[in-house]
Amino acid sequence: MIYEIYDEGIEFPDPRNGEPDGLFAIGGDLSEERLLTAYSIGAFPWFSFRDSPEPLWYCPMERFVIFPDEIHVSHSMRNLLNKQIYNLTINKAFSEVIKGCSEERIRLEGAWLGEEMIEAYTNLHRAGFAASVEVWKGEELVGGLYGVTLGTAFFGESMFSKVPSASKLALIYLARTMESKGGRLIDCQFETPHLKSMGGRFISYEEYLKILRRPIYLP
Repeated sequence: MIYEIYDEGIEFPDPRNGEPDGLFAIGGDLSEERLLTAYSIGAFPWFSFRDSPEPLWYCPMERFVIFPDEIHVSHSMRNLLNKQIYNLTINKAFSEVIKGCSEERIRLEGAWLGEEMIEAYTNLHRAGFAASVEVWKGEELVGGLYGVTLGTAFFGESMFSKVPSASKLALIYLARTMESKGGRLIDCQFETPHLKSMGGRFISYEEYLKILRRPIYLP
């Protein structure tokens, strides 16, 4: 079942009643409040901005995730990290990262990261709910990723690479940083061979929700 979302109110229906591919709602806007409500239940917008006049909302029941302490670092990636060719940072160039992600795919059919989405996630970043990881070679930004941060979870949205393995470096850096700070979960949204090779695996939606809603204990 696909529910219609209206601009009034920001609550979502139960995504358990959605379609097999995870689509469960259409409509609404990309306001900060609605996006944060969506991510709090594991939902996210994903739609071709050229083809759909309204946001489509997905929430797969089988969640493809990476636990920070399970990130797989291959021998070749260890060697690349040890060479210290690249410098990695967090939240130093969010706008440049999200634009890099968009430019890598904007000409493709079904591209979803258009100006409306860029503006929405940039607003989330300004409010402290979206973050980026940057990969630099000297002064040049050569890769990175961005996503939403909520509690101890990071909801990955997109990544890009101008040089081989830059996005892998960004993901490893993200996982190691999260592990050191008590982060519990990286939500990959969908399975890809790239993410599976780095430790991604499926968990049920119920297990996923338990992790999202687990209380945060601060020292």
